[in-house]
Amino acid sequence: MTTKTELMRERRARLRQQRAMRDAAIAERPAFEGLQLDPETEYYEEIAHRKPGDTNIVRFGFDIHPQVTFMSAGFLIVFLGLTLIFQDRAEQIFQDALGFIGDNFGWFYILAANIFLVAIVFFGFSRFGRIRLGGQEAVPEFTNFAWYAMLISAGMGIGLMFWSVAEPIYHYQSPAPFFSGEPNTPEAADAAMVTTFYHWGLHPWGIYALVSLALAFFTFNRGLPLTMRSVFYPLLGERIYGFWGNLIDVIAVIATLFGLASSLGFGVRQVSAGFNFLFDTPDTTTFQVILIALITGAATMSVVAGLDGGVKRLSQLNLNLGAMFLAFILIVGPTVFIVGTFLESTGSYLQSLPALATWTESLTGGNWQNGWTVFYWGWWISWAPFVGMFIARVSKGRTIREFVIGVVLIPSLLSFLWMSTFGGAALKTQMDGTRDVAAAVNENVATALFDLLEAFPFTTITSILGIILVISFFVTSSDSGSLVVDHLTSGGKLESPVPQRVFWAIMEGTVASILLIGGGLLALQSAAVASGAIFAIVLLVGIYSMRQAFGEELEIVELEEHIIEQAEAEAEAAAQARGVIS
Repeated sequence: MTTKTELMRERRARLRQQRAMRDAAIAERPAFEGLQLDPETEYYEEIAHRKPGDTNIVRFGFDIHPQVTFMSAGFLIVFLGLTLIFQDRAEQIFQDALGFIGDNFGWFYILAANIFLVAIVFFGFSRFGRIRLGGQEAVPEFTNFAWYAMLISAGMGIGLMFWSVAEPIYHYQSPAPFFSGEPNTPEAADAAMVTTFYHWGLHPWGIYALVSLALAFFTFNRGLPLTMRSVFYPLLGERIYGFWGNLIDVIAVIATLFGLASSLGFGVRQVSAGFNFLFDTPDTTTFQVILIALITGAATMSVVAGLDGGVKRLSQLNLNLGAMFLAFILIVGPTVFIVGTFLESTGSYLQSLPALATWTESLTGGNWQNGWTVFYWGWWISWAPFVGMFIARVSKGRTIREFVIGVVLIPSLLSFLWMSTFGGAALKTQMDGTRDVAAAVNENVATALFDLLEAFPFTTITSILGIILVISFFVTSSDSGSLVVDHLTSGGKLESPVPQRVFWAIMEGTVASILLIGGGLLALQSAAVASGAIFAIVLLVGIYSMRQAFGEELEIVELEEHIIEQAEAEAEAAAQARGVIS
């Protein structure tokens, strides 16, 4: 008879064996050059004959899906050309467009972001959470550290660097109308941190997680190409290879490029401000465009190196440098205040979240949300195809529950810690009168981080570290985005030529540069918000498709478990019978 001790010993042995298999799978897998993969499953027999990129045009060193590539490139050429032609009027046009979208469709962004968050939490913590990406026997392809590093770097690295000081100070001076406190008071400081957490917490990571979960499931569990069109197979069937599938991928390409352009624009403004602060270089649009060209060149080299050789190593470098930067401020800054701010603001955020998440300014009037929440939700949604596809590619072997915890909860807490450290330090120096960070924010928001560092020792060293970190995040975002756009425009083909990857890396820098020249920050914001609205509609439809597919998968999993349990029960009964006979 098996004793309890023997059962525990067997369980520990199984766990050790599973860990060993997991480590071996990570160590022995071949290096990834890009996002391309060859799905091992052929779930839909009616399209088993279709292969990624089987209608591509292969010429002049390119291997492209003609409809997706030409439609995307044509739209971009027309849009960017008009921006340059009407450069004198572009800024006003972009400002009017941003105001129109916010005034008339701001409620839609608020509603959509809440639906996305509720949907991903439901998928993660309902019975669907048991489903494993790649099948119940699949194992992860990356260590947890490498996985988290790539999530953070791709998700919002540049944004955290740009806004971690500036946004809390903005809201401290002028709290959101949702709150009743007076400006420049302790109540305003609390409201500032809650608002910042709202914009950088559960909602954005929920949006990323929803897109990446959909892509990962339909690729690893259904054997479809790693493209947005695959998510809609339960609704469209074979039509994903026709007009509607092409349109979905075109929307994803445009949203990705505009979302990336916004982030790269923020990043280059901060790098330019840092160089101006340290070396008195000109902080002009021309200099920023030159910086984009140089950093895009570095990103291009990373793209050529591939996923393992470039993106993975840079992501781990980002995480290590970021941890050093964070630890420095925690140690030399107002440590007790920072820790207290993290705990108190997290509690206040969770307490305020239900009302804040559904606030639309409809009763009180005003357009505060146009420049903040509506912009952020549009930005995150426009980034979602890029970040989602990248996260999906590196998340095989995770259960949906593990995936949701890893992509939503842990990055949100890390974002809160980062914002509490830098934003909390900025608020403390401002409240104590140690340094007038608010003046720097009002003069040039890109200088906020470097002005804060003036309040602490080793200013030059930490400022250089800050610039290096922003550049590294810039390169990681650019090369990750290039891999994603290249993958979409090649029809999800297994291997795409290096010149094609280089082309899209250069195109990303070009889009960011022209938008900076044509309309500055407003152009970047307008492009992100507008493209985000269109993709939000696509994603809302995708939720229903995911629910249908998860239901089918769970039936398969439960049937397999029942068969295994029945076989084990029969084997045990047979063994007992043999024992009785003997």
